[in-house]
Amino acid sequence: MALVVPLQGPAGIFGPSCESCAALAVQEINADGGVLGRELNLVPVDGGRSPAEVAIEVDALVSAGAVQAVTGWHISAVREAVAPRIRGRVPYAYTALYEGGEQRPGVFLTGETPDLQLGPTLDWFASTAGVRRWTIVGDDYVWPRRSATTAARYLRRIGGTVCDEMFVPLGTSDFSSVLRRVEASGCEAVLMLLIGDDAVAFNRAFARSGLDRDILRFSSLIEENVLLASGPQSTRGLMTSAGYFEDLATSSGLEFAATYFREFGDDAPVLNSLGESCYEGVRLLTELMRRAGSTDVPAMMSVADGLAYESPRGTVELRDRHLRQQVFLAVADGLAWDVVQQL
Repeated sequence: MALVVPLQGPAGIFGPSCESCAALAVQEINADGGVLGRELNLVPVDGGRSPAEVAIEVDALVSAGAVQAVTGWHISAVREAVAPRIRGRVPYAYTALYEGGEQRPGVFLTGETPDLQLGPTLDWFASTAGVRRWTIVGDDYVWPRRSATTAARYLRRIGGTVCDEMFVPLGTSDFSSVLRRVEASGCEAVLMLLIGDDAVAFNRAFARSGLDRDILRFSSLIEENVLLASGPQSTRGLMTSAGYFEDLATSSGLEFAATYFREFGDDAPVLNSLGESCYEGVRLLTELMRRAGSTDVPAMMSVADGLAYESPRGTVELRDRHLRQQVFLAVADGLAWDVVQQL
């Protein structure tokens, strides 16, 4: 199984957690007899390179018969390049939260989608915090741009407003001009659609500018690694939502965290929703193969709808090849996430 996760670039901060969580899933699956009588092995692919480079390598692995499945967390631009190259020859479990709409044969989606995550969060901000004026700051690729369009549509329904909208190149570290526009926009909150190191740089600059005194921030893609890298002085008024948090006080979540640190030790990569999603991807493909009795894509697709199992995210179920799951809202408390409620 190819594991496509970023090992460099702005999203490289997530790579070690993704690798560790996927490895834990493999250990558990092999201890339970493997997949269809065979031992499961991961083939690492660096998803932090250009989408074209990643797609070429994955295509070569599939064409050579070196892998019978593909999974992993990587940005949507990589998925948009990889999926057409795979062409449904092997199953592909894409584990990142994403903008929605993926329907290509053989692609299964484990991540949060806007209907579960973004829309309910904007509703919460409007009804609970009275926040309806937003400025959007995102990296310039498919997920931020499509998510911004979706957010604007949700906001119109609840009487909200997009005060300004800005997109920056991946790898941006200087947000001075962006922050001037944020301040001038008159917004009450910023929707951050930034990846990894870019989100870290934005958080630090936002706090240094003093905007965190009056303007809230929400990102649907910010986890424990980014929180730690941003620093406690940069997390005031910062919120997120996800299907999993390291400190999520559910029996399944706590059990997963205990198993993870027992296996990898206290110095293991930080446990977070993005890393855990790779555990989900390996588990989902295994459950589908076992249910279908085959690695054949049509056979797996025919048994996919309604597949349910217990995971660190609780009971999850496949519907239209998307994993339906609980999503929780959390607010930053220094360097930790305080889960406020289920959305």
